[in-house]
Amino acid sequence: MAGAIRIRNRKVMHQVHGMNTSLPKVAPKPQYDLARVRQDFPILSSKVRDQPLVYLDNAATTQKPQSMLDAVARYYSAENSNVHRGVHYLSVLATQRYEDARKTVARFLGAAPQELVFVRGVTEAINMIAQSFVRPRVGPGDEILISEMEHHSNIVPWQMIREQTGATLRVAPVNDRGELRMDAFTELLSERTRIVSVVHISNVTGTVNPVAEITRLAHEVGAHVLLDGAQAAAHTPVNVKELGCDFYVFSGHKTYGPTGIGAIYAPFALWEEMPPYHGGGDMIRLVTFERTTYNEPPYKFEAGTPNIAGAIGLAAALEYVEALGTLQVMRYEDELTSYLLDGLRSLPGIRIIGEAEQRAGAVSFVLDSIHPHDVGTLLDQEGIAVRTGHHCAQPLMKRFGVPATTRASIGLYNTAEEIDRLLDGLTKVQEFFGHE
Repeated sequence: MAGAIRIRNRKVMHQVHGMNTSLPKVAPKPQYDLARVRQDFPILSSKVRDQPLVYLDNAATTQKPQSMLDAVARYYSAENSNVHRGVHYLSVLATQRYEDARKTVARFLGAAPQELVFVRGVTEAINMIAQSFVRPRVGPGDEILISEMEHHSNIVPWQMIREQTGATLRVAPVNDRGELRMDAFTELLSERTRIVSVVHISNVTGTVNPVAEITRLAHEVGAHVLLDGAQAAAHTPVNVKELGCDFYVFSGHKTYGPTGIGAIYAPFALWEEMPPYHGGGDMIRLVTFERTTYNEPPYKFEAGTPNIAGAIGLAAALEYVEALGTLQVMRYEDELTSYLLDGLRSLPGIRIIGEAEQRAGAVSFVLDSIHPHDVGTLLDQEGIAVRTGHHCAQPLMKRFGVPATTRASIGLYNTAEEIDRLLDGLTKVQEFFGHE
């Protein structure tokens, strides 16, 4: 039927009262107009290798809606000026747009505007917290606790702090399903723990960590908590007050916004305690050659000309997601992820890396005797974009005994038909290498 979603001719086995029954896997449908949404993303109408683009690399970066592109273009074409202190019309307008963007991003997280600092992304955010907040507070005998599933950006900064201060870095393990072992995590927590820094959702396995429980346990021993929300902010509702964390960080380009922009949430009292990370213009009240008086938060942490267009674009992207409904997006992506997982399980010779009970739409897998880079290259010939490699999570790769994986990751615009094309593409990969 023209325009209908094609459901692949495959069966999923279910156990019913001890009997095997073969039931068709039904393609999920979102509670929003998926066809209209796809039209909002210009790049999705592209062709790659003479094939319609199937973009399943959303954990690396998401595609951009026209409303976000228009907001950035409007700033540069009609509103461009530097922010703060200017008294002319364009400067006042740019300042208003920038501060309105701060309000929008803060609201998206359930925070107040003065609690939100703009940064380049999660990497800069974690480094800022490590150097400005943690480094002055730790020394030999103090401990930093992370998990085995962390992205390199949530490992390397803490190794640097360890080298700079003599603090100890502890690592909580994951189980064979890719879930954080909460028993081991609890045992590693102690009165020596100064900060716990863990990912909200894994970029490799899609595991959703019990971050509210992690925060509660950490606070019981007096530790602060940083949550890496890079893979969460676009895919699940986030309310930092309900989570109770001390820091929450995310990147704009993974939330349908521009590159080079991200944000940190922290309670205002913590921002007041922290020394600035960068020095320069706009983060000061008074400068003499003898001393400098710093501006109040959040401006104390935004030295120099900020990424004004990036902040405006990020706000527009988040407003787009809000208009669809963050809960509706999460539900649809969860259903589409299940559809993908069932399809992968129906193919021979595929091992899914991580089968967490609570998971989101980043799905990593390996094909028997076929290197992930070969998988990705052959899928690209079919117009299918996936990510291959270690995904900046080499310790987790080591935990699962693989050097690399192929990863397909879901966004709010993906379809069941695209999942079918991926599965057909994987079958072609296996046939190319002579696998039955």
